[in-house]
Amino acid sequence: MKRLIVAGVAASLLSACSNAVIPAPRPTAERPPVARPPATRPQTSYPVPRESTVPVRQPTPSTPMAAMPGLPVPAGVTTAAAAGLVAGPPIASLPIPADDAAAALAAFRTSCNALIRRTDVSGLTRGADWQPACDAARSASDRDALPFFARWFEAVQIADGKAFATGYYEPEIAGSRTRGGAYQTPVYAKPKDLVEVDLGLFSTDLKGKRIRGRVDGQSFVPYYDRTQIEQGALAGRGLEIAYAADPVEFFFLQIQGSGRLRLPDGGVMRIGYDSQNGREYTGIGSLMRQRGLLTPGQASMQGLMGWIRSNGQAGTDLMRENKSFVFFRELTGPGPLGAMGVPVVGGASVAADPKFIPLGAPVFLSMDRADANGLWIAQDTGGAIKGANRVDTFWGAGDAARATAGGMSARGTAFLLLPVGTLARLQAGAPRVEPSPLP
Repeated sequence: MKRLIVAGVAASLLSACSNAVIPAPRPTAERPPVARPPATRPQTSYPVPRESTVPVRQPTPSTPMAAMPGLPVPAGVTTAAAAGLVAGPPIASLPIPADDAAAALAAFRTSCNALIRRTDVSGLTRGADWQPACDAARSASDRDALPFFARWFEAVQIADGKAFATGYYEPEIAGSRTRGGAYQTPVYAKPKDLVEVDLGLFSTDLKGKRIRGRVDGQSFVPYYDRTQIEQGALAGRGLEIAYAADPVEFFFLQIQGSGRLRLPDGGVMRIGYDSQNGREYTGIGSLMRQRGLLTPGQASMQGLMGWIRSNGQAGTDLMRENKSFVFFRELTGPGPLGAMGVPVVGGASVAADPKFIPLGAPVFLSMDRADANGLWIAQDTGGAIKGANRVDTFWGAGDAARATAGGMSARGTAFLLLPVGTLARLQAGAPRVEPSPLP
């Protein structure tokens, strides 16, 4: 799924997503399970899923590594190749735990087919550059993970290396396949009249730019916004694939880009991003901060939900200021799927801006909270995840994932791992250097 509005749950809201073999999330002492919350729930007119009471996880502080000397990204620069590259430290010197490396290797392996075929819009690599590492990844074992990354990659710093990380997860909310009782909020499939236009077909100056809208008579106009859709613009078309019990939970599930509906019979229906209405994403947390609506401790997904629930129509109006609206499809295979079309893995996958981090590339983070540290694989994108060294860490599903993602906001240093020889080729026009065989 290409999630145009997948976002770090807290910070991106403040500022501006199975039958296959899927790598298991990496275990680590820094990611303990979260205690089950008490049974008391906020009083609302619709069922509040148990997840709504999961508190934000308090982070363990960590001291980030110092970045290599480098300048900030120049104004107007839109790709990593133009932002300025600095050689990073030897990969073998990075504090990468063995289990982190093993999980990252498994995630990298699943990305290889797409990685080799994709056009790297960051300007850093070519598909063939990744072929040697992908070939080696097929036979590398967990035990070989650290030497694998040290042999086939080099660390590169984009500009000054200053990184910002948020978090997202796969939420589970109450839902039903049929309308009735508390289940009144439609989950819509992609409408047939939603048209995506490649502007590059009309002007070379617009290459790479796309817009979405609909045809109205002889005009191409913006698609219906959130308010219009919630007020019935799509009603009666047979687009409803399910109904959510809680409009607030569904709003935040849309921001995540995928999720699970817990059905009345106890079953689970998984839904994933199918498209988006083309309207710009607006972070309601940023609006709340600008308007002085947030009190200390509310700058998290849980805090935003509490304010919306407590303010009735004002809360609904606030959500509608985010005109973006996501359409879903039912997932019956592996998932949730990232922008590369492969499953994202809790504790191993991040969303990134592909103009600055090639999708499929490993990224090492050294941050001011310990749970964000380690080696990750960029496998997803997000409308609020823009710019150099900006990532959105994925935490899987369940209470622990929600507790961590809901308050994730970390700053520190990022090093991008690229095929060996990439930096020399970019800086001096030298041919790509193959890694020497191990003795």
